[in-house]
Amino acid sequence: MVLSGGTLVAAQTVIARAEGSITQGSLLQGDAAAADGESGNNIDGAVNLLLVGIDAREEGSSVTSVLSDTIIILHIPETHDQAYLISIPRDWRVEMPPYEKVGFVGATGKINSAFSFGYENGGTELEKRSNGMAVLSNTLNKITGIKFNGAAIIDFSGFESVIHAMGGVDMCVDEEAESAHLGVDADGKLVQGWYSETYGIQLPPGVKPLVHKKGCRKMSSTEALDYARIRKSLSDGDYGRQRHQQQLIKAIAKQATSTGVLTDLGKLDGLTKAAGEAFVLDTGGIPPADFIFTLKGVAANDLMLIKTNAGNLNSITVDGQSFEQLDGESMDMLSAAKNGTLGTFLIEHPQFIAKSN
Repeated sequence: MVLSGGTLVAAQTVIARAEGSITQGSLLQGDAAAADGESGNNIDGAVNLLLVGIDAREEGSSVTSVLSDTIIILHIPETHDQAYLISIPRDWRVEMPPYEKVGFVGATGKINSAFSFGYENGGTELEKRSNGMAVLSNTLNKITGIKFNGAAIIDFSGFESVIHAMGGVDMCVDEEAESAHLGVDADGKLVQGWYSETYGIQLPPGVKPLVHKKGCRKMSSTEALDYARIRKSLSDGDYGRQRHQQQLIKAIAKQATSTGVLTDLGKLDGLTKAAGEAFVLDTGGIPPADFIFTLKGVAANDLMLIKTNAGNLNSITVDGQSFEQLDGESMDMLSAAKNGTLGTFLIEHPQFIAKSN
C-alpha cells in the first residue's frame, strides 16, 4: 500500500509507523525462499512476493483449518518501474510436496488446500499460518520454479479493517453481481447472511440479497470486501472474482497513498494500526524500508492485472470432483515471471491482461 504515489519521505514515514505494529514471521521456508538479499538501500534484480488472503474463523469456532482463498504473485521486474498482480486459481489441481516439519507427506488436490495442510498441525496461530504458507509457497516453487523474496498473509476481517481505516475505497463494478453473503432490509441497511452450497444465500425474512449495480462509486469496507468475494453470480465465475480482487488491491493502493491519507496523521495512524493488526509479513530478512526505497518508482497506476488461462475456464473432473487446469501458455507466463521476461510475454500475449477497473 505504501509503494505508490507518495514521495520517498512519505513512504518512509508510513513504514516507520507501521513496522513496529506489523506481525513479522518466517513464512518462506525451503526451496521457495529466495537467497537472502544484500543489506542496503536497494534490492537488486526482479522481486517476487507471495500474497495470500485467508478466510480465518473466529477463535473458538469448530473450524480447525483455513483455506487460502486468494493467492496472488506480485512480480516486479528488475527495472523496478512496473508491478504485475498474477492471480492463481484456487481450484488449480496441483501436486503438493511433503513438508516434514508438520508431518505432511504430500498430496494432490486444489491449491487452496495447500495452506490448510500446514495450518492444521498445531502450534500458535502465527506458527500455523507460517506452516500453511510454507506448504503453499513450496508447492508454487515446485511447479513454477519461482523463488519468493517475501510474503504476506491477511485474513478477510483484516482486509475489511484496512479499508475501513481509509474511509472506504473507490470501485467500479464492471458487471452486475448478486451477493452470496450480504442482504439489504426494507430500510436499506446491510444485513449479514451466510452461504449454503445447497440453498444459496440465507437471510432473515424480508431481507433481499445485495445486488452490486454497474458503475463507479465509493464502497464501504463491508461492500468492497463482499464484492471482491462474489463468484457464483458472475459470467466468468472465479476469474471474475480474481479480477475484482486485483481491482480492489489497486484501489486500496491508490487510496492509501492519496494526499487525503498521507497528510492526515489521524487517518494515517488508523491505517497503519489496522495494517499492523491485519498482516503477517515476511521480507526474507530484508528491512521493509529497503523494499520501499527499491520500489519507490512503482505507482498505483503501474499495477498491471494478469489472469491465467486468459480468463477462460479450463475445467477437468477427477473422481467426480471439478478442478481448474492451467494451459501451456499460462505455464509459459509463470515461467516468464520466474525468468524476468513477463513484460515481453504480455506484449506477445495481451489476452492475459485483465481489465483494471
